[in-house]
Amino acid sequence: MIDAGSGPAIVLIPGIQGRWEWMRPAVQALAVHWRVLASSLPGEPGEPQWAGETFDELVGHIDRMLDDAEVSTAVICGISFGGLVALRYAATRPKRVRALILVSAPGPRWTPAPHQARYLRRPILSLPFFAAGAVRRTWRELRATLPDLRARLDFCAAWGLQVLAAPGIPWRMARRGRLAAAESFEADCSRIAVPTLVIAGERALDKVVPPETTMDYVRSIPGAEFQLFERTGHMGTASAPDRFASIVSNFMKRLPD
Repeated sequence: MIDAGSGPAIVLIPGIQGRWEWMRPAVQALAVHWRVLASSLPGEPGEPQWAGETFDELVGHIDRMLDDAEVSTAVICGISFGGLVALRYAATRPKRVRALILVSAPGPRWTPAPHQARYLRRPILSLPFFAAGAVRRTWRELRATLPDLRARLDFCAAWGLQVLAAPGIPWRMARRGRLAAAESFEADCSRIAVPTLVIAGERALDKVVPPETTMDYVRSIPGAEFQLFERTGHMGTASAPDRFASIVSNFMKRLPD
């Protein structure tokens, strides 16, 4: 587990690849102002073994993180797939959640699109097509986030090394996706009683999770706020970490003591 910075605590939950390292830029930017707790998901290197039988096994991992850090309550922030874990945690552990932040999260009525369903069924066979699509989507998004070509190339080089050092394992990603697809998250939304911030990138740039599905949380969670993450799509927490930290910090500064 990563425990960085000081002050009120915020827990960052990674996407479906399960590796905290993919959130490293966001961890570093937020740790300037807050105490940041981050961890890979169960089953990843350095984390507890994961039976992979229920979605709520992932939720229980957040309890262990808070207990290990001796933190009673924290802001819970889920990124992409991690937003579903954060939502379920906030719905079932209200006394431990100070606020909820959902970043580019699949909506509460999420079901896999046809190409996603194919990947969930055959992750190894689908991997080359998944990787090719990811490169194409990433470059299109980065042209908006990082207009300077040198900055874009530098980011891609650093990000490529990061992915190679902490790769997402296809069969674990697929198992997480199948478990989430079997769940219903609509009832969780009505149980959220803490301040909630929903963050999404621009519709034309996020080709992983359509922002309009993330925005369903604004309509489904009482009192939820929405913040557009401008000039980003699905990778803003990595490609624009300072702007992400600013959005989160502005929200956290307004939370009641």
